[in-house]
Amino acid sequence: MMRLGIDLGGTNTVAGLCTTDGQLIDKVSAPTTTGDADSLCRTMRELCVALCEKHNIAKDEIEQIGIGLPGAIVKSTCTLKFGTNLGISNVCFAHAFEPEFSCPVAIDNDANCAALGEFAGGAGRGSENMLMVTLGTGVGGGIVLGGKLFTGRDDLAGEIGHMVLVPNGAPCNCGRKGCFETYASATGLIRLAQEALAQDKDSILHAWTKDSKLNAKMVCDACDAGDALAQRVFADYCDYLACGLTNLVNVFQPDSIVIGGGVAGYGEKLFAPLRERVHAEQFHVSSEGTPIRGATLGNDAGIIGAALL
Repeated sequence: MMRLGIDLGGTNTVAGLCTTDGQLIDKVSAPTTTGDADSLCRTMRELCVALCEKHNIAKDEIEQIGIGLPGAIVKSTCTLKFGTNLGISNVCFAHAFEPEFSCPVAIDNDANCAALGEFAGGAGRGSENMLMVTLGTGVGGGIVLGGKLFTGRDDLAGEIGHMVLVPNGAPCNCGRKGCFETYASATGLIRLAQEALAQDKDSILHAWTKDSKLNAKMVCDACDAGDALAQRVFADYCDYLACGLTNLVNVFQPDSIVIGGGVAGYGEKLFAPLRERVHAEQFHVSSEGTPIRGATLGNDAGIIGAALL
């Protein structure tokens, strides 16, 4: 038996053929047509059919199809209640793959699927309890407890980006102020750098951003180039990120924390100062702090996690 996992994003839809233990065999993709539920379902169905035909897999050999997607969901009814990036609401996917497939369909938030994928076959393998933190435009999260995703009431658990770090701090898109993602996302790093640049004209970032828009990688590259302002900004960013991670460690005491997203591409230059800060502040009884690792599966994590729902 095999499984199919789908990462339904606002730009592309990717479907993957997986074994029941989460090994990704192959994947195919197509552009996502937002705002049209019928078109979305047709695209997903066609991708799944294409994978089966390519690998000579009979449709009845697929035991489950899982979908990871952004938005508010109701897992029990396989319904997307509100999908901002997809332009659709109140869409049930339970029968989206019929008549070609008659297997059960499961859905979950894309961040949860990525966490499950990393837990099963990536940087979280071997953990019983794991937290995944994704540092992108916002801060996403996934919680695995006792080997299972914890999604809480109304399937909304894991929105770690919206715990407050700085009371009455910078405004967040969620309507609160001082949220974790306002300070610890890639967007937060950019904002910190912009604020610093407005006060300090002695930085190579001024020259770099004359013809290009400031991004998180520029800040990291400026750190590597020895730019004092960028290094100060990055140190402040690590302080904010470590504060949030330490709060999570003290609440959940996980076996490991896996960090993904664009900022995680800075690798050990990010993870090493985070470990130092978090291990110094967390509650613990042993000399070893909670392991902090970079995600290893990249974009495949969401596909694998969806297949394993």
